[in-house]
Amino acid sequence: MLRHRVTALFAALTLVPGGAVVATSAGASPSAPSAVAAAVVQPKAPAYAATIKITEHGIPHITAKSFGSLGFGSGYAAASASICTLADTLVTGRGQRSLFFGPQARYDDQVTLEASNLQVDAFVTDLRNRRVVEKLLASQAGPGREARQLVNGYVAGINKYLRTNTVTDPACRKAAYLKPDATAVDLWYGVYLANLLASAGVFVKEIVDADPPSADDPGLPELPVRASAVDRDALLKGLGRDPEAPFGSNATAVGGAETSTKRGMLLGNPHFPWRGRYHFTQQHLTIPGKYDVAGASLIGSPAVNIGWNKDVAWSHTVSTAYRFTPYEYKTLGPTTYLTDAGPQELQRRTVKVRVKRADGSIGTVTEDLYRTPQGYVLDAPALLMPWSPTSVWAFRDANGEQLRTIDTFLNMGKARNVRDLLRRQDAGGGMPWVNTTAADRNGDVLYADHSVVPHVTNEMAQRCMTPVGRVLNEVAGLPGLDGTFADSSCAWGADADAQRPGIFGPANLPSVIRRDWVMNANDSYWLPNPKSRLEGYDQIIGCERCERTMRTRMVSQYVIDRLRGNRKETPLSFRGHQHENRLRAAEVMRAGGALDDVCAQTGETRACAVLAEWDGRSEITSVGTHVFEEFVSRLPTVPLGLADTVWTVPFSPADPLNTPRGLATDNPQVVQAMSDAIASLRARKIPFDATWGSLQVAGDRGAPALPLGGGTGDSVGNANALASRNPMQNKQKYRAITYGSSHIQAISFLDGGRVDARTILTYSQDENPRSRWSSDQTALFSQGRWVRFAWTDAQIRKDLVRSFVIRS
Repeated sequence: MLRHRVTALFAALTLVPGGAVVATSAGASPSAPSAVAAAVVQPKAPAYAATIKITEHGIPHITAKSFGSLGFGSGYAAASASICTLADTLVTGRGQRSLFFGPQARYDDQVTLEASNLQVDAFVTDLRNRRVVEKLLASQAGPGREARQLVNGYVAGINKYLRTNTVTDPACRKAAYLKPDATAVDLWYGVYLANLLASAGVFVKEIVDADPPSADDPGLPELPVRASAVDRDALLKGLGRDPEAPFGSNATAVGGAETSTKRGMLLGNPHFPWRGRYHFTQQHLTIPGKYDVAGASLIGSPAVNIGWNKDVAWSHTVSTAYRFTPYEYKTLGPTTYLTDAGPQELQRRTVKVRVKRADGSIGTVTEDLYRTPQGYVLDAPALLMPWSPTSVWAFRDANGEQLRTIDTFLNMGKARNVRDLLRRQDAGGGMPWVNTTAADRNGDVLYADHSVVPHVTNEMAQRCMTPVGRVLNEVAGLPGLDGTFADSSCAWGADADAQRPGIFGPANLPSVIRRDWVMNANDSYWLPNPKSRLEGYDQIIGCERCERTMRTRMVSQYVIDRLRGNRKETPLSFRGHQHENRLRAAEVMRAGGALDDVCAQTGETRACAVLAEWDGRSEITSVGTHVFEEFVSRLPTVPLGLADTVWTVPFSPADPLNTPRGLATDNPQVVQAMSDAIASLRARKIPFDATWGSLQVAGDRGAPALPLGGGTGDSVGNANALASRNPMQNKQKYRAITYGSSHIQAISFLDGGRVDARTILTYSQDENPRSRWSSDQTALFSQGRWVRFAWTDAQIRKDLVRSFVIRS
């Protein structure tokens, strides 16, 4: 009997991330703790060791013997380059922003989440109270062994850095939260929040501020009954798809049929913030004989997100698919809603957030959040989803149901070709909100939107949409479903080939492998190549036979023009597209002298003379780019259901890369847009003949006023898309850049197993302005130059700046 008791005791113990041994209930998975497990033994922490070699521009090359030690080196290197942002990310994942920064201060992740610290903390605190991450760690939707090891080591590396270094970055060098006490769970919550970027992260304010209707606030907005009555741009902005500040990224892969090398080439350029937790750091991760991958990772990610190995290179672009669906429930009272199983009560969750008061003392603020079994209630009248006396809205979040992102990226780094890359991505089931474009040594190229998408078929959506849900769908492509049947006939479906229930499996998601070329620039999956039309997929993934942006048209045109006359893309010509700075809108509008005609009608001879002599590009030496940018920004938009009045030839699905075209020179609104653009520049005393580089400069923290080529993406047609969003430096300039082209990589596979890897991190590796690597790559970007990334041992030795070993 004693032997059986001892055996049972040891059978009930299991090792969890970070090395703790916990008790598990009978039948629990041995790979992770149950949600209610209690730690009973704390063994000695794992011994980690990693060699870090720093090459020119501060790029770390990390070598280790295990994934835990590889993560250890990665975490240490990330802390060296971006400790302030990394620590801020951990504070956010702990729900402690109000404690350190005050409850009223704003948190802006520079992408979708913009809320008060109190709102962010209330949301995160409820996640932690519900042990969301801990439960995922114990589930089939949680990470595998190697991903856990990588994260455990990454956190140990951060702590090692803080124990052994003095933080000199003035942004946080005296911060109270800079302590070597980060845990793996803290980082997993950070990863989880990143997964929610395109879903719950958009609605944090609306979730935390949701309250039942009352006499003082009855929640009775006038909802439109017709799609044409909706402000489409405002709705899309509220859903995280702001037409004025769109997600960006370009990726083009050219295959062996169209390259001089007869092998694959990739040009990837994600357009992301130049600061904050969604900026990239570069790294090279190696376990000799087992794993060798380089590229860039978002802050808080130990795995390479965009990069290459010896056989495959890949990049990502934000997908058009929705990650969530709202459910509308009929109500019988403020918190009672109807289901097909009878009336139910909303779950009311009370959270307590510790806050720093104005006098420096610490207090507690209480907030209430509400849920249904599908997810959080939100009160969003501006988004057609109010909490009214007759209905309440909640939403189910597909990325809220997984913690597989690190696995997905980690295992993609092991791929042998593009088919293997997609297979590994699908097995991971954790590609949160991006498309993948890839090229391989064999000369095959891939485009795929195999991201996490709710299993909502067109048939189910049509059957289950409420009247307001149909308006949402018509205007924004988002079906609003009937919550009465959310657990039955309107529940998300399942595919046998999906990693888990509730999401589409690979067979129902779009992808194509070709030998010539593919691309994506954030339009839907429909047209990765002019000869490849991906059709027949469900609408929640994106639109088909729909208009392309000028940026998509420009990215495609670069390759189309190069391949004319049986020419091939060479490594030099292909990477050269990044710095050509052509503007597709200008090329289309200038046809037949239409742009000059419009300008002449304004009577503004000086400005029109500049525009007529303009080179049509956004080079730093270009003169007239700003006049064109101002003009395009004022062109009339097309209300839903009305004809486009800017063009004489409308969009045609039969010719999507050449339509619309023909600038409508006889439209008074078009002429007025030009007149207003010129008047605005004059009023701001901006010379018409100023060079673009004197107007557009770097604007991130500590950046010199380096001139930058490129410009507005979607409407103007810059592939090298740049934007100014709350600049920190050089604010007096016409346009100080803080967003857009980021980790750019041009990868060409060559004979003999060689890789030609050229990269540029536009805002440079180190965020500390005191570092010599805080703006060096920005200067190269300004000059249209590249970094030859040290990939082989010989290249690393040649570019080596310093080498050291770290141990736990």
